[in-house]
Amino acid sequence: MTEALVELENISMAYGKGSEAVKAIEDVTLSIRKGEFIAVVGPSGCGKSSLMKLISGLHPPLTGKLTVEGKPVDGPLKSVGMAFQASNLLPWRNCVDNILLPLEIVRPYRNQISSKRAEFKEKAVNLLNSVGLTGFTEKFPWELSGGMQQRASICRALIHEPDILMLDEPFGALDAFTREELWCALRDIQQDRKVTVMLVTHDLREAVFLADTVYVMSNRPGKIVKKCEIALPRPRDLEVTYTQEFQDIVHELRSMIGGKH
Repeated sequence: MTEALVELENISMAYGKGSEAVKAIEDVTLSIRKGEFIAVVGPSGCGKSSLMKLISGLHPPLTGKLTVEGKPVDGPLKSVGMAFQASNLLPWRNCVDNILLPLEIVRPYRNQISSKRAEFKEKAVNLLNSVGLTGFTEKFPWELSGGMQQRASICRALIHEPDILMLDEPFGALDAFTREELWCALRDIQQDRKVTVMLVTHDLREAVFLADTVYVMSNRPGKIVKKCEIALPRPRDLEVTYTQEFQDIVHELRSMIGGKH
């Protein structure tokens, strides 16, 4: 994992213009390697989600340089898959048809969806099976538990085989047991597919369990105040969360949040 996929150099970002502008991120520099799993943590309103909008091309930077695969980002990237705290599954579509939605939108798949729908459906079913949703492919969202809906949401984000998977608090609304189950599902997905992952979370245990590198952001305007490379060996299982080494990393990160930097 040495090749840089995403690079930010002295990036700042603001919402609004002129005297009404509110700076969300200031002077952020970071690099994400191909195949790396990074997590971004920090206090509410620190710019974690804004950082995600920048990298995905959904919002332009105010200053600085941003490249993905060596090319400047000047608009939304089709090489990005995104999932959020709310699964946002369409209630009138069954599970597999929800997964197929990006293929109806993203080029070149949208030009192929009519002629290759059976092939794409098989791909979606295999993806759902891989996250433990065997037998639920024809179910509607209201027939799925919250955890099942989030598994489906992640599958939808992966169906077009993006280079970068972006996850914005994907497990924040779930109970602790379901959340830990999905940590393991996401761990396995990333390990099998070698996809680059950026996770925004408030859960420090989640960040340390899943990530290769954790970035801590300050209060707004968000700056990177800590880069922590997680040296815990992989593959990790939930037992590692009870070790002193794991707890020490979590406590170190916690000490950086809410402090004065």
